[in-house]
Amino acid sequence: MTDKNEINKKHYIAIEGPIGVGKTTLARKIAQTNQSELLLEKIHENPFLERFYQNPKTGALPAQLQFLFNRTQQLKSLVQTDMFINAYVADFLIEKDQLFAEVTLNQEELNLYQQVYQNLTFDAPKPDLVIYLQAPVNVLHKRIKNRGVSMESAITTEYLEKLSSAYTDFFHYYESAPLLIVNASGIDLVNNDEHFQQLMERIENTTNGRNYFNPTIS
Repeated sequence: MTDKNEINKKHYIAIEGPIGVGKTTLARKIAQTNQSELLLEKIHENPFLERFYQNPKTGALPAQLQFLFNRTQQLKSLVQTDMFINAYVADFLIEKDQLFAEVTLNQEELNLYQQVYQNLTFDAPKPDLVIYLQAPVNVLHKRIKNRGVSMESAITTEYLEKLSSAYTDFFHYYESAPLLIVNASGIDLVNNDEHFQQLMERIENTTNGRNYFNPTIS
């Protein structure tokens, strides 16, 4: 049985991975189980996101800048709290913002974005653990379709492939915090108690370096 007090020593857990991999649902589950504060991306507060999905060439830059502003403000608010008293689970890293920018923006837009990024970013809090969820593109596409968000219907396989590749490259070199790479394909970490308990035990035991978790599928 997982010792909740041990897990609570991780005051800040960040969950990452491409669209459709299950970041937000897992963040909610961990936060609920661990009685942590939940820090979610403000997806529905970005008025440019639907435009981006419909026409990436015209919608990418404003959507990306809006996400950057939102994420920066969320993390600034987090810094102002007592992170040694409260525990937090987030479904994003601030570093993912530049990852998306490099995938979606042309070179001129990227140059402008980077100027804004350098003037907006700050010493963001370092997670005690980063959980990186992985799944094949066909699994991502199926999950996106199944959740039925209308504006996501325009997401293409090509975009998911580029995004998944960018995540793979990013986490190949990631050393800023302890990392737990999770094979999220073919398992249910939200509705299957056995899978979820295996993950919580792995979280408890992950304290440094690069780690891998491939749950036993029964």
